[in-house]
Amino acid sequence: MDFDIPKDIQDYLGELDRFIDDVIMPLQHADDNDRFFDHRREHARTDWDNDGLPRPEWEQLLAKARKLADDAGHLRFAWPKEMGGKGGSQLAMAIIREHLAAKGLGLFNDLQTEHSIVGNNPFVLMFKEFATNEQYDRYADDLLNGRMRTGFGLTEPNHGSDATWMETRAVPHEKDGKPGWLINGEKMWTTGMHVANYVMCFARTSGKDGDAIGITCFIVPADAPGLKIEEYLWTFNMPTDHPRISFTDVWIPQDSYWGQIDRGLGIGQSFVHQNRIRQAASSLGAAQFCVDESVRYARERKPFGKALAENQAIQWPLIELQTQCEMLRLLIRKTAWQMDNMEHKEIERTISDKVSMCNYWANRLVCEAADRAMQVHGGIGYSRHKPFEHIFRHHRRYRITEGSEEIQMRKVGAYLFGYLGPKRADPFFKAHNEAEKAAKGADYVQPVPAHHNASR
Repeated sequence: MDFDIPKDIQDYLGELDRFIDDVIMPLQHADDNDRFFDHRREHARTDWDNDGLPRPEWEQLLAKARKLADDAGHLRFAWPKEMGGKGGSQLAMAIIREHLAAKGLGLFNDLQTEHSIVGNNPFVLMFKEFATNEQYDRYADDLLNGRMRTGFGLTEPNHGSDATWMETRAVPHEKDGKPGWLINGEKMWTTGMHVANYVMCFARTSGKDGDAIGITCFIVPADAPGLKIEEYLWTFNMPTDHPRISFTDVWIPQDSYWGQIDRGLGIGQSFVHQNRIRQAASSLGAAQFCVDESVRYARERKPFGKALAENQAIQWPLIELQTQCEMLRLLIRKTAWQMDNMEHKEIERTISDKVSMCNYWANRLVCEAADRAMQVHGGIGYSRHKPFEHIFRHHRRYRITEGSEEIQMRKVGAYLFGYLGPKRADPFFKAHNEAEKAAKGADYVQPVPAHHNASR
């Protein structure tokens, strides 16, 4: 067992650091762009009079940084080589995202907007794994060249983690002699719709409420008649680009879907597995930043004539947080390595519980670390002149999005007790489950359904 960071990844971290110092930081410091990162950040980023959307100049700055990163060969690091990337591994992405988040706030990596000089785009691998040849021919060029900007419509006003109970429906419908689909329903938290030109709309096309089979992922043009942005929902973490949208008799051609008809939830799982392990790494990095800053401040601050760090009341909470960081780092890297060493679609069947462990624990840990950093820093830590409130507000969302921590704990429990995962095939667990089902008859309810899907 080798726990060292592979040399090629370590060398790449150095290359990224040089790029940040030489290219990205000069851009951040130019033309008062620092206003987006210092105590003025929330106001500088948020257009309060335009539904709380991101200000155009903020998004333009992010786009400029991404263009520089793309030109330097960093932005598409994780994309498959055959799709114009470098084929960066899950392990490499986990290490990179932790490394960047541990630097604190900056134009190189701003997780509030899912922005980074090393892009996280789960849609690319998702498209590679699930698109048919015809769908690839139709959409690939636009997707790979940034012309396809897609919102993700899974969650609904009445349904979040219970995604298989979604109320949005799509039915076959002919229009002007052309076969197609008619979609009706609503979606929540459809991030990025103010700039999207498509939305991935998950809708039930067959089966009954609760069935995993029977949900299809449609690709709907954002300007399709009947598709409406109803409202932008202001959040704890502003600016907002998370609207509630509605579909009223929205018609699309018959072939406007990704993957297979009735098999759309597999696409959703592909998305969340990639996001979860990378979010876990980012949360770990941000937690480590909070701990490091708190230790530094405690050694420098000298109330009553001695360093704050000499007080065990200051030491012990930070010791516990550092211990958790160290343990979590090993689990994240092991899990990312395992993901690299199996087929993409095998992740859900084999180690989905490990991905969930990493994600829910990291997201909880960073909130605890940010809160402790505020406490150690006192009044200045609570102010916007330090980044801790920003880190807390951003990462607090991850305890809900891409699968709440309760839902992810259910996933872990399902693997642990043999209702899902490798243990499910074990004779003991299989016999026990069958016996329980036989004993309860029609009243039997599998504790964690096999179709369980985590969503916003």
